[in-house]
Amino acid sequence: MTAFQDIGDLPLRLGGVLHGARLAYITRGRLAPDGRNAVLLTHGYTSSHSFIEGGSGASEGGWSGLVGQGLAIDTDRWFVVSSNMLGSSFGSTAPRSADPATGRPYGPDFPPITLTDIVAAQRRLLDALGVRGLHAVVGPSYGGFQAFTWGVEHPDFVGRLVAAVSGLTAPRSLDPTALAARLAEDPNWHGGHYYDRPGGVLATMTAVREETLRRYGLDEELARHLPDRGVRDAEIRRRALEWAEAADAHSLLVLGRALDHYDRRAELGRIRQRVLYVLSRTDRLFPPSLASEVMPAFAAAGVLATYVEIDSEHGHLASGTEATKWAPALREFIEGTG
Repeated sequence: MTAFQDIGDLPLRLGGVLHGARLAYITRGRLAPDGRNAVLLTHGYTSSHSFIEGGSGASEGGWSGLVGQGLAIDTDRWFVVSSNMLGSSFGSTAPRSADPATGRPYGPDFPPITLTDIVAAQRRLLDALGVRGLHAVVGPSYGGFQAFTWGVEHPDFVGRLVAAVSGLTAPRSLDPTALAARLAEDPNWHGGHYYDRPGGVLATMTAVREETLRRYGLDEELARHLPDRGVRDAEIRRRALEWAEAADAHSLLVLGRALDHYDRRAELGRIRQRVLYVLSRTDRLFPPSLASEVMPAFAAAGVLATYVEIDSEHGHLASGTEATKWAPALREFIEGTG
């Protein structure tokens, strides 16, 4: 069940303060008396903290096969905190939240944030939960960006980093400027003040979502169980609509623009943790060819890193949908036996 933690007034890297901020989160397992058996799970761009449960919150591939009793991230041993991102559509302070100064949703007036702000908010959450040190930060896609940012910002607080289907920079296909222009063409956009418009920007968001799911590799993943293309197309449209009804267009823009300041290549020397870097053979967002750039960069910076490639047809979704193919490597890495 989702819980909420007030984290107070949060100073932002680009200026200003986000007043009365809060984060949504889920926990599994039990925190050790010394507060140091915690594993932070960080979710993807369009998913939520419930990606560890599967279902509608598992946009980039649910991790219910990786997190739980006896699984790779064993909740009998680790205290797992799955944190929703600051700025996300799914429970944390975000553009759809009420601005304390006006009582109305921030909408297009939500202040610009960075990955550093997202991590700073998570650190406050962990402090409130009694966590005194993280054994690991683990996440797919945008969650991998957060893991690397944790490594740079808090090198003494985290023991290990796992970034799956992710990178040290954002993919060029994630373009908030193009998305903003597309949203502006929706007749209900109204300069970004669409919340009180009947139907909002549902049609545009559904279309964007369907394209994203196809780019992630959902058609290939569904083909195992739904060989008929018409049936697959209907299922993809259903999932796209379900997501679009819950998501906020401004959150996509805020989180997309946060990546304008994301590039960890020059900061690798600040990472002291061991790293597990995982890519999928068929991922179009983060192709396995990235490993030939990232792994030498880690080595040059003195970072002890291990690379795993998931042999899957499921593209960007593979870390969740084909969890069994890399779960042993994840377990060995988390437990320190590999």
